[in-house]
Amino acid sequence: MIFRAGEPRLKSQRYQLRPGAYALLPRKDKLLLTVQLINPPDIQLPGGGIDPGEHPITALRREVLEETGWRISKPRRIGAYRRFVFMPEYALWAEKICHIFMARPTRKLCPPIEPDHSIIWVDPSEAQDILGCTGDRFFVHLFRTTSLTRLSIKR
Repeated sequence: MIFRAGEPRLKSQRYQLRPGAYALLPRKDKLLLTVQLINPPDIQLPGGGIDPGEHPITALRREVLEETGWRISKPRRIGAYRRFVFMPEYALWAEKICHIFMARPTRKLCPPIEPDHSIIWVDPSEAQDILGCTGDRFFVHLFRTTSLTRLSIKR
């Protein structure tokens, strides 16, 4: 069973299923996060939607590159959560199934490709406080307090 983060499902609303792949990206005791420069700015784990027929890891690599400009290696799935949200950029009510991975950011290729995105490197305890989604905060909490930390590779 996948836990729900955020608001409950509205009984009167129809939702479109939107799977996505997102990553905890630790490097040198910091996490790489993406900032969507909307009003107000939204800080998130890098990642996004999985296109129809696309493998989740392929989507993860593509989305991380688009949102951060970084390549990643060794992605490993660590869990998932569900969110019921309105996505104004698509004018869509979505049931998002957010698959969370841990991966290693290996090489910065360029600035973020996605318009209105920037990156920040933050201490995991700060990330847990500033991420906009409770599901993202939960997985950062797991990273900070469990053996997930051993999966990270310090370089």
